[in-house]
Amino acid sequence: MPLIKGGNTVVDQWRYVDDADDIIPHGPVIVSLTRWREQKESLRARSGPLGIRLAADEPPVEIADELDRFDLVALEFPVFRDGRAYSYARLLRERLGFDGELRAVGNVLRDQFLFLHRCGFDAFEVADDRHAGAWLQSISEFSVWYQPATDSRTPVLALRQAHQAAAE
Repeated sequence: MPLIKGGNTVVDQWRYVDDADDIIPHGPVIVSLTRWREQKESLRARSGPLGIRLAADEPPVEIADELDRFDLVALEFPVFRDGRAYSYARLLRERLGFDGELRAVGNVLRDQFLFLHRCGFDAFEVADDRHAGAWLQSISEFSVWYQPATDSRTPVLALRQAHQAAAE
């Protein structure tokens, strides 16, 4: 499954470890919230980066006090019409100050790519290798934005005002 990050297709260094599987002692792993709660001490003791995967019904406030333990938070989109992860992404970036990798996983569609990016996602698991190029192309489809968002792009109104001020 291709991973898009920083505007490129990259090799995924992370390994999602299912709750029934043994945890590898070294290297970057992603665990579920359930596993984190049950094996917190042993996960803290292992070497290597740690990520957590939150299901759509697991809001990030459940890990807010421990967020500094994670290098990656993966937010699940179970179906197209479930947009809770958009709100969770903004919550993580804007209120909780999470600055690690924020990954969109699950039923993530190319049409959502720009909106996901604007909400703070910086990594995207693409279900089909054949469509990775189209995903990358979609990031440049719009050059201006009306609303401010997590990605800190300057909204069009501010650009107009700056342009007018420079012309005076």
